[in-house]
Amino acid sequence: MKKLRISQIFKEKETFNGKDVELKGWVHKIRNQSKFSFLVLRDISGLIQCFVDKPEIVKIVSTLPSESIVTIKGKAKLEKQAPGGMEIYMEDIEVINKPVEELPFQVYEKEGDEQPALPIRLDNRWVDLRKPKNALIFKVWTCMEKYMREYWYKEGFIEMKSPKLIGIPSEGGAEAFTTDYFGTPAYLAQSPQFYKQMAMASGFEKVFEVAPIFRAEKSLTARHGTEVTGIDMEISFADSLEEIMQLEEDWMIYWLKGIKKEMGEEIKEVFGREIVIPKKPFPRMTFKEVMDMLKKDIPDLGTENEKALGEYIKEKYDHEFVFVTKWPWAKRPFYHKKVEGEDCSNSFDLIWNGIEITTGSLREHRYDIVIKQAEEKGIPLKNFESFFQFFKYGCPPHGGMGIGAARLVMKLLNIDNIREVTYLPRDPKRLTP
Repeated sequence: MKKLRISQIFKEKETFNGKDVELKGWVHKIRNQSKFSFLVLRDISGLIQCFVDKPEIVKIVSTLPSESIVTIKGKAKLEKQAPGGMEIYMEDIEVINKPVEELPFQVYEKEGDEQPALPIRLDNRWVDLRKPKNALIFKVWTCMEKYMREYWYKEGFIEMKSPKLIGIPSEGGAEAFTTDYFGTPAYLAQSPQFYKQMAMASGFEKVFEVAPIFRAEKSLTARHGTEVTGIDMEISFADSLEEIMQLEEDWMIYWLKGIKKEMGEEIKEVFGREIVIPKKPFPRMTFKEVMDMLKKDIPDLGTENEKALGEYIKEKYDHEFVFVTKWPWAKRPFYHKKVEGEDCSNSFDLIWNGIEITTGSLREHRYDIVIKQAEEKGIPLKNFESFFQFFKYGCPPHGGMGIGAARLVMKLLNIDNIREVTYLPRDPKRLTP
């Protein structure tokens, strides 16, 4: 027999009214009176109020600790006084399991309750994730990926599954985790960048990947992690950076529309966030124009400047997004294509409401020039010999981007800390649970 979800009862009230039902879930909240009790049952789909006045069941319910796991049998009834207009008149209860000690914090929270500190919540993440609001974060993430993939499939992208144990650091820097691979040094992938470019050399033309990436950054900021989910795209025959930016615009709008249609009302109710579908084209500013606006001369943006830029774009264009283009060549990797005649990279960052969510660029596809650019950057050519091989037998012009999935969810829901939207966060001080 297919398990009945709580949400089904609310969706089909008239169908279930007066019918016998059986529900399994968690005891979210109990309110006991002398001769009757109310029990709020929770499953992943929602909450429903259960009423019982049978003395033998009232006795069982009155001694149940919250977060016990139970099966409830009874009649579904339309009830105007009940939350959502439906209630279960409980006729039987089976206790499947119950806590063996006091919870580290309560899952049910009354308005005004003080939240436990984030480290305590993360130490007990499996309890923290029982809270409906926290579970909703990952329902939203699932919905987001559904529409992302729908776009990729519709547009003829091929999904990549690149290795995460690699022989050279993906970004050529010091922020790579090293490990012993049968007596040979190996690294955890910082991105699938080299393998995306290999796919272009292989003639795949359009690829995407959603996978973990690893950064050995000793950073404890609210937007960094040592293991995060990366979203990557790469396309061949890209004639200009504009083509790459337009790809991201179309992709962003597509999945934002999907989420707004499917979950927009629930997101607004729970998180107070109205999902705004951005208009094309997104505003564009060169790095120099951003520096002039900020009245600064620095080689990178950073948290506070990104925030200031986001506020400026919102005020001037009434837009949540801005592409920052023409980054100084010194700040970009050797495989980025240069802007002809200028000391800058044919690249962009996409800023969403004051936080960088994407870095993208045209890539240098010509063997002799990518070698020259690596030498300019002081890259030891021997270390990257396998990467350079990709360009020896003809590689089309191409470009792409890397996107931080958790940062997208942060912006979607107006959440300030990446740990809140990560199932099990990893940072320099956290390796468990």
